[in-house]
Amino acid sequence: MNQSALLRPDWTPATIALMILGFVVFWPLGLAMLAYIIFGERLRGFKREANNAADGFFAGCRRSHGRYRHHFTTGNVAFDDWRKAELDRLEEERRKLDEMREEFDSYVRELRRAKDQDEFDRFMRDRKNTRRDGDGPVAEYQAP
Repeated sequence: MNQSALLRPDWTPATIALMILGFVVFWPLGLAMLAYIIFGERLRGFKREANNAADGFFAGCRRSHGRYRHHFTTGNVAFDDWRKAELDRLEEERRKLDEMREEFDSYVRELRRAKDQDEFDRFMRDRKNTRRDGDGPVAEYQAP
């Protein structure tokens, strides 16, 4: 298991231990860990949206400066044309990479959702199988 799986924004033993340790050492650390556990998934989306907004803003700045860069030319028209074509190609590659990253994020989100659904279904199946007759209490869970 890698480090990112241990510290995912979920109620895992590692995150609970870090939260308790944070409250013991300095209470704002524990509170921050609690916020990460509860709102961590939303923070990832917020970070992605903020990064996309910043990228769009700075890309707009680059485009607007491109119109006024006549004094930044080398004087060699062939080189300047080649440079512009290469920068356009790189910008297109960046756009494609950003699209692929979004597709991958969506794929991972769906995998995580499917895994969670499978775990929930397994829990419900085990719960149903361990229930006693009628409305009696649930029997002890024994690992297979």
